[in-house]
Amino acid sequence: MTVASYRELTGRSFTHRFGDSPTAQRQFGVTLTTPATSTQAILNAIGIFHGAFHPEYPFLRCTEGSVKENTPTPYHAEVSYRYELPSVGTVDFDPNPLARPDIWSFSPATTTVPALTYYEGPANDDEKPLTNTAGDYFEGLTVESAEVRAVIAGNRPTYPVAIANALTNTINSAVFLGAAPFTWKCQGIGAQQKTELVNNIEVRYWEVTVELIYRPETWILKLPNVGFNYKPGGTWPKSPVYVTDAASGSSTYGQNVASQTPQPLESSGDIRTTGEPDMLERRPYRTLDFTGFFGTPPF
Repeated sequence: MTVASYRELTGRSFTHRFGDSPTAQRQFGVTLTTPATSTQAILNAIGIFHGAFHPEYPFLRCTEGSVKENTPTPYHAEVSYRYELPSVGTVDFDPNPLARPDIWSFSPATTTVPALTYYEGPANDDEKPLTNTAGDYFEGLTVESAEVRAVIAGNRPTYPVAIANALTNTINSAVFLGAAPFTWKCQGIGAQQKTELVNNIEVRYWEVTVELIYRPETWILKLPNVGFNYKPGGTWPKSPVYVTDAASGSSTYGQNVASQTPQPLESSGDIRTTGEPDMLERRPYRTLDFTGFFGTPPF
């Protein structure tokens, strides 16, 4: 089968509905030497491929081509082309999936975390341990923490196993997306195999997605400096914390007994006799420079 001739039919269409992106359509009549055996050969003969610009509306790109055979005989076919404003943008649009830019998306979320601190007064600069008047923490108390989830979707020729292993469960070591260090965490990097036919050429690739989570209070653990053991004078060996039994009627009333609750400690490890417990900051995650791996969104 070969294409003897083709011509564009009159009546190009253009549609632009309020709130939607515009679309356009062109149609061609094709005459064949023999009945059609390959619709792709018909499309190739006309020479309009994915990504081609519309002749009247250069902001529209060809995103679809279809062939209707036997119109009205086996020696004739009708070809329709659809033009759209691609969702990835007219400048960066490319029919080759491996040449397309990464797509970023953001969504708000909340999560539950242990309640260990609170803000004293109307400002946000006086953070204190969340204890009762006896200095004990409220066991099992939780609060909601605001998060922002960022998903980066992009196409790669192979799945980046080494990068996924290195980045999963790490936090940013430097400023990333305008946020301070230790506020972004990489939850993981997944991928799915995809196949597209681009201008009669099969392209196999991996659709890779990266999930990041932002927490304004950082991913650093803030823990009360309390314990059941202490270091007398700040030196070893450790000793259990004893307190005076003040429960009247107790068989050990007035005696020193092992504390049933953790007690505040000094930075040296010695017992603290007055004042609120300090808050210790501990980083349980490795750090990496996220900008070097993920770049930044196009805004």
